[in-house]
Amino acid sequence: MPSRLSRLAAAALLVAASACQSANQYEPDGATIDLWIRGGSVIDGSGTPARKADVLVSGDSIVFVGNVGSAQFEATRIIDATGKVVTPGFIDTHAHGNPARTPGFDNFLAMGVTTIALGQDGGGPQVVDPSAFIDSLNAGGLGVNVAYFAGHGTIRMMSGVEYDTEPTDAGIDSMKSILRSQLEGGFFGMTTGLEYTPGIYSGDDELMALAEVVGEYDRLIMSHMRNEDDDAVEASLRELLRQGREAAVQVSHFKSVYGKGAARAEELLAILDSARATGTQVTADLYPYTASYTDIGIVFPTWAKAPNDYDQVRAQSRDSLLRYVHDRVMLRNGPEATLLGTGEYEGKTLADLAEESGKPFEEILVDDIGPRGASGAYFVMDDALQERLAQDPFVMFCSDGSPTGFHPRGHGTFARIIETFVREKKLFTLEEAVRKMTWLPAQTLGLDGRGRLATGYVADVLVFDPKMIHETATYTNPLSNAEGMDVVLVAGVRAYEGGSATSDRPGRVLRASKR
Repeated sequence: MPSRLSRLAAAALLVAASACQSANQYEPDGATIDLWIRGGSVIDGSGTPARKADVLVSGDSIVFVGNVGSAQFEATRIIDATGKVVTPGFIDTHAHGNPARTPGFDNFLAMGVTTIALGQDGGGPQVVDPSAFIDSLNAGGLGVNVAYFAGHGTIRMMSGVEYDTEPTDAGIDSMKSILRSQLEGGFFGMTTGLEYTPGIYSGDDELMALAEVVGEYDRLIMSHMRNEDDDAVEASLRELLRQGREAAVQVSHFKSVYGKGAARAEELLAILDSARATGTQVTADLYPYTASYTDIGIVFPTWAKAPNDYDQVRAQSRDSLLRYVHDRVMLRNGPEATLLGTGEYEGKTLADLAEESGKPFEEILVDDIGPRGASGAYFVMDDALQERLAQDPFVMFCSDGSPTGFHPRGHGTFARIIETFVREKKLFTLEEAVRKMTWLPAQTLGLDGRGRLATGYVADVLVFDPKMIHETATYTNPLSNAEGMDVVLVAGVRAYEGGSATSDRPGRVLRASKR
């Protein structure tokens, strides 16, 4: 069975061949043409230069990309893309959200995202057989496509392993059985959240056993690694790469907390390059911001989190707990660098809360908030380091955002890539940016028939003027949709047009192909 990386190489040849064939004029075969996207500059997702071409769509599929010339045919609808680019829909490899609560996912459509990957950080759906779960979501309609992943932490809880640091053989077998059922049912792989409970309690033997199962299905492991701090990130990478002996692996939201400079990024990328050279299938994604966003529990010690009773821990070890969270926050650039986004704390830093209350920030954390009482943005990353990571050809983009998260990444990521990384900073070409947002993630996730503008592919298509793409979300106003996307097609149906989502919801929960 060919590896994912070998399929990536083969796919590049197919794209080149398709580009040559597309130069031919269209020869109608009697099929009805539902949509003619006319006169645009096509960026097909392969990374090759943009070219003037027409795109014809029938039903949910692309039937031609090239020059229609003088061919005689009728199109039910025409989109004039003169002066604009036409690209595949963007694919967000690490997103969050609940399709049952926010099925429209307008924030993603406004950025041009047509497919999102959910079940992240070890928190996948709590189902054994996904079939009924997928069918129920599809019955209601979605704004975007969803690729679900099995969650390692969820499987731990479902299997009864829960918080065990040394699961029994029976516990491991139960986890493997649940994982197999979820992969059989169409999930695209497994995610881990090794910095969170219960994933934090897992060890190598357990993770390797589950990696073997993922490898059996030629699926992907995406990992929020055990520790992203600069002094621990290399060990975390190597832990994931050990699982890469059994299955393809992806570093989720690649970063180095406290790391500085492009040279440090080169060192981290060299670790992945070295593993790739020996046959490990490893990729990564990241979001284009220097602040992360997660539960406030990240600044609390393991011994204060589940399954331990927090109130009891605080009563017995309050002084130690105060010292720990104080030192942890100071290591993470201080209370000014933690911007909370939950309930009454929304939009305030720990420093703001301390000033308002007259209490030290550590007392607010320990006595008022606790490890599960809030989420926040943490300004802990370095521009030069993150931008160098973003330029690597095996690194794609994700938002790690949702329709409701208090961080601009959920509403601005893909607009920011075009507006800031391409137009302003010129870190790479628009063609390369599109490749990183379409074809590369499609091949990495195993989204067959998506991520390209080519005959036979699903018509997830964007039309926009790159000069008009604008991120409006900010850290203080993070729920503001991006601007500039003219038309977003999902499976050939208009999902977004003229600055707003349509009433159609053509997205669906996808099922992984059996290989």
